[in-house]
Amino acid sequence: MSIDAWDEIRTAYHVARLGTVSGAAEVLGVHHATVIRHIDSLEKRLGTKLFQRHARGYTATEAGQDLMQVAQATDDQFTQLASRLKGRGDSVTGELVVTSIESLSPLLSPVLAEFQMANPGVTVRFVTGDRVFRLEYGEAHVAIRAGTAPNEPDNVVQRYSTIQIALYASRKYLGGRALPIPEEELPQEKFMGYENMDSRAPFYRWMEDNVPRQNIVMRGSDGRSVKHAIRAGIGLGFMASWEASQYEDLVQVVEPKPEWAAPLWLVTHVDLHRTAKVQAILAHLKSAADSWTLA
Repeated sequence: MSIDAWDEIRTAYHVARLGTVSGAAEVLGVHHATVIRHIDSLEKRLGTKLFQRHARGYTATEAGQDLMQVAQATDDQFTQLASRLKGRGDSVTGELVVTSIESLSPLLSPVLAEFQMANPGVTVRFVTGDRVFRLEYGEAHVAIRAGTAPNEPDNVVQRYSTIQIALYASRKYLGGRALPIPEEELPQEKFMGYENMDSRAPFYRWMEDNVPRQNIVMRGSDGRSVKHAIRAGIGLGFMASWEASQYEDLVQVVEPKPEWAAPLWLVTHVDLHRTAKVQAILAHLKSAADSWTLA
């Protein structure tokens, strides 16, 4: 339904409700000639008479009464929608969509669960994966991204935290050898790599540039497959230090390079950034990060 058609239907609704052109014109804030033009145009569009004209005003025909019922329901829905939209920005309720990379799920899931329990009127959707959600299209309220600072226009970007990344191997693979492994000997080791050989992550770029292709003996498409293969003893692989520290069978084999670290960013769209719901989750996320030990 076009805007013009809805204007005409709304006009007909008020004429049917009030019974006069002048009454509808006053409610709508338009000239009575506009009301008459809308009625004539709508009747021509629909191919039927909506009103009986008489000296006292306009009386809806059977077709006009049917139209009035539909128009009233539509008008009520628009009124309810406007009310919800007006109040939504001032309350911590409704759906909240947060997106991040899958590897951050163990850190963020408990934080988001705490937020939901503290705000029972909120339904949290936590969506993880490599796809970059388009905040300008309303795909998410908050994105937590890793790597270089996002630069999409109209997004508010805040530095969040830093994930330390290092090379790890299982005790099974190392077999009691001395650590750290000299850096010049690293290319001779077996490695667990990432499926996407064009990954922009600096630590995977280091691997592709320094380790012979034949020594990357297995590749995985996500952090879980990489972690499980490292723990199984296949070779060296990159992991976040906070996660690797949870497993006694994993050992850091070399001092991590500063450029391997992964900065985290909080990203919101400028149109939603100041809403109560987004400000509440941002504050909660920042407070939680203060207690993280990520080195």
